[in-house]
Amino acid sequence: MKKPLYTSKHPPGPKRLNPFSNLLGFRKDSLGFMKNIAEKYGDIAQFKIGHLRILLLNHPDFIKEVLSTQQDNFVKGRPLKMAKELLGEGLLTSEGDFHKHHSRIMQPAFHRKMMDIYSPVMSEFASRLMNGWKNGTSVDIFKEMVRMSTGIAGKTMFGVDLEEEAAEINQEFESIMDIFGRVTLPFAEYLLKLPLPGSIRFFKAKSRLDKIIYKIIEERRKTKLDKGDLLSLLLLAQETNKKDRGISNEEIRDEALTLLLTAFDTTSLALTWTWYLLSQNPLAEEELHEEVDQVLQGRQPTLDDYPKLKFTKMVFTEAMRLYPPIYVIVREARSNLTIGDYFIPKGTIVLMSPYLIHHDSRFHKDPMKFNPQSWAPSTNRQKSKYEYFPFSEGPRSCIGQHYAWLEGVMVIASISQFWRLKLVPDQVVEMAQLLNLRPKNGILMQLEKRK
Repeated sequence: MKKPLYTSKHPPGPKRLNPFSNLLGFRKDSLGFMKNIAEKYGDIAQFKIGHLRILLLNHPDFIKEVLSTQQDNFVKGRPLKMAKELLGEGLLTSEGDFHKHHSRIMQPAFHRKMMDIYSPVMSEFASRLMNGWKNGTSVDIFKEMVRMSTGIAGKTMFGVDLEEEAAEINQEFESIMDIFGRVTLPFAEYLLKLPLPGSIRFFKAKSRLDKIIYKIIEERRKTKLDKGDLLSLLLLAQETNKKDRGISNEEIRDEALTLLLTAFDTTSLALTWTWYLLSQNPLAEEELHEEVDQVLQGRQPTLDDYPKLKFTKMVFTEAMRLYPPIYVIVREARSNLTIGDYFIPKGTIVLMSPYLIHHDSRFHKDPMKFNPQSWAPSTNRQKSKYEYFPFSEGPRSCIGQHYAWLEGVMVIASISQFWRLKLVPDQVVEMAQLLNLRPKNGILMQLEKRK
C-alpha cells in the first residue's frame, strides 16, 4: 500500500502551558536536555521554545531523511543564519545554486592529489610545535593545537604563515562564539542589531578578522602567483569569470574566512580531545606508540605512511565519536513534509546530534568507552553511515573532511612518536556547548619526552 504524502499526526513531546519553560533547560545543558527528550518521547520528538517549533531526530534513518533523501526540503538552521553575520555567503552558510557554484570552484583544493602537497606542511608544523616543548613542563593542549592548526591552515590554503597570528585569531573567534550562546533565545537574530556589550565585541572581532583576511588576499593578488591552493582558485575564478557569475572581493573574503575558521577550529578541537582520551587510556596509548615506532622509525610521517598508520586513524576516529567537534546539526523545513509517520510543518527547526547518536548503545557497543580497536575493519561495526557522522553526511557534508582526516593522523603520529602527554591532576575538564564542543577552561597536559 502506498504511503500517503502527508499525515496530520504530530510528533510527541512535552506539553507545557508556558512556551518559554524549555528555554532554561536547553540553554543550561543542551545535550542533557535533548537526551532527556529522546528518552521520554522517542526518536522523533518535538518541543517549543517561545514561538519556535523544534524537532529532535535521534535515529540514523530519520537523520538520513533530512541530510540526504529530502535534503532539498531543508535549509540551514538558525545558528548558521546568525553565522552569516560573520561568514557572509561562505560554503557553511550559503544555499542553492550559489553554494553549488562556489563548491565546484573550491573542490580542487581538497582533491586527494592535493594531499601530496599538504601532508609535508602538516608534519612540518607538528615538528615546529614540538621544537618549542620542554620535558616536564605543562601546556594548555587546546591552545597548542589551535596555534599549530592555524599555521597549517594558513600555509596550505593561503600560502602564508599565520602561526604568529594564531592567538589573535583564536581570541577573536572566542569573542564571536560567545554570541551563539543567545541562539536559543526567541528573536536572537535581532539582538545583534542592538548595542549590547556582546554585540559590540562581536563586530569588533569581525572587523579584526576581516583585516587579517583582506591583507592575505591583497598580498597574494600583488604577487599574481598561482600556488594551486584555495586562495589561488578563488582569485582565478574572479579573473576568468567576470562575465559569467564572477566572484566578488566580498565573496572571496567569505569563503577564505569560512574555510580558515572551520579548518583550524574543527581539527584543533578533535586533536585536543584525542590527547585527553589517550591520557586516560594507557593501553590504547601504548598500542599507538608501538605502531608509530614501527612504521616511522624516528622520522616524520609522509603521505605514503598514511595507509600504514591504521591504529592511529582508529584513535582519531574514536575520539571524534566521543567528542564530535560539531555536536548538533541544524536544519529548517522550507515546506510542509512528512518524516516517519509524522507531519512536519514549514518553518520547523530540526536538530540532529552526532553526539547523541555516537553515544547510543543501539549503534555503538559500550558507547562511553574509548575503544579504538572497535573501528578495525574486521569488526564491520557500522550498519549505516548515519550512525557516525562527525563531518555531517549527504550533499552538504564537509568539503574538507579528507583534509581533516589527513591532518589528524599526521599530527597524532608526529607527536606521539616523541612525546607522551599526561593530564595534569586535580583539574576539572568540562565541555562548553556552543556551536561545537570546546574544553571550557582548556586542558593542561604535562609533557613527557619518550625515550
